[in-house]
Amino acid sequence: MVEKAMQQGNGTVTTGTTHPVDEMLPAGMLFAFGLQHALVMYAGTVAVPLIFAAAMHMSAAQTVLLINCGLMTSGIATIVQSIGFWKFGSRLPIVQGSSFAMLASMLLIGQIYGVPSVFGGVIGAGLAMVLLAPVMARLMRYFPPVVIGCLITIIGLTLVPVAGRWIGGGTPGVPGFGSVANLLLAFVTILITVAVQAWGRGFLANISVLVGLIAGSILAALCGMGHYGMVADAPWFAVSMPFAFGLPEFHLMPVVIMLLSMVIIVAETTGNCLAIGRVVDRPVTDATIAGALRADGLSTVLGGLFNSFPYNAFTQNTGLIAITDIRSRFVVAAAGVVMIVLGLFPKLGALIAALPPPVLGGCGLVMFGMTTIGGVRELLHVPFEGTRNGLIAAVSIGLGVLPMACPDLFTHLSGLWRLLLGNGVLLCILSGVLLNLLVGAGETDAADGKGERSGS
Repeated sequence: MVEKAMQQGNGTVTTGTTHPVDEMLPAGMLFAFGLQHALVMYAGTVAVPLIFAAAMHMSAAQTVLLINCGLMTSGIATIVQSIGFWKFGSRLPIVQGSSFAMLASMLLIGQIYGVPSVFGGVIGAGLAMVLLAPVMARLMRYFPPVVIGCLITIIGLTLVPVAGRWIGGGTPGVPGFGSVANLLLAFVTILITVAVQAWGRGFLANISVLVGLIAGSILAALCGMGHYGMVADAPWFAVSMPFAFGLPEFHLMPVVIMLLSMVIIVAETTGNCLAIGRVVDRPVTDATIAGALRADGLSTVLGGLFNSFPYNAFTQNTGLIAITDIRSRFVVAAAGVVMIVLGLFPKLGALIAALPPPVLGGCGLVMFGMTTIGGVRELLHVPFEGTRNGLIAAVSIGLGVLPMACPDLFTHLSGLWRLLLGNGVLLCILSGVLLNLLVGAGETDAADGKGERSGS
């Protein structure tokens, strides 16, 4: 906590404290810590436009355009979410990235209606999110600590396969995936990250993930595993312009499909706000969730205007905050600035994109594991004796892991149902909330009063 003098109206000076979330760090530290967050979220941010462009058979120039637009709007969205203005933004250290959950719906719309209809659906869903945010936020009262603990645990576990794919080399099934070289590079990166965190002191320990990324990349280059040809081919400067694929087209079904899919974003953003709130020790109220959802909606509208996609609160930085214990939302805002710069200078973005996937996977495994431990730590404070919380946790975590453990389980369902039920975070939330209402309503909250939340 930072001691801070406050001037009162009567001229006296009293000493107050600044919460770590609101602490403004020196410029150098802001950049270093912000760069860590940007590096961690970068791969996830560019993955959606890359997959969308490939599935829609776009040209290389169109693919680069989608990536640049995604980076720029992701940076703006992160600043809105973390700094906030009026009723927009959670004012928590949360990064914003393109939602993987929306990818299947966007591809379906694009293949039937065309790319302009995708962006029209994105804009329509974003506007609806802004308007409905207060209603959605009031659902927070149905999230007792046992549901929160299960949710944070599942968020971490759901991300582990992402780290696994990075460790193997990026895409399962391609030649070289899971090679000994990739596994060794990831293992060494993990060792470096853990060693710096465990035995480093002060500032060095706090940038352990950044050190791991840099050291792993240098080692990969020395072993001939780096591929930096794309850096030379990328232009130095490019400004993303709106409506690059034509004016958005608005059709009823694409907007409805996108809006229904936004349920997943609501669930993920709510869960991520709760997770970050626990990590940084700041209460998350209905007003906080409403602000976060409004920011999601506004960012999604911005994405549709600037050739990008729906945005939600990313989980990638939760583990990073837990590792470094740097809770300042201004650090995350600095990461947003870095993302904007990467979007304006494609060569810089290409340099970051050239980071070997096993290096990202090694660092990601540490951070996603820390997110999971955050959920376990939350569950340690839940009373299980004399309550049905054990039953709620067992079923919720089991259902949350199910789509990850058996990806083909819902293949015979229709597209939208498969999309919804294939999301472990959403299954965990629905199971926890419904079971708490049916078999355990109020037990945990009555014991510790944590179920009380202020309204928006």
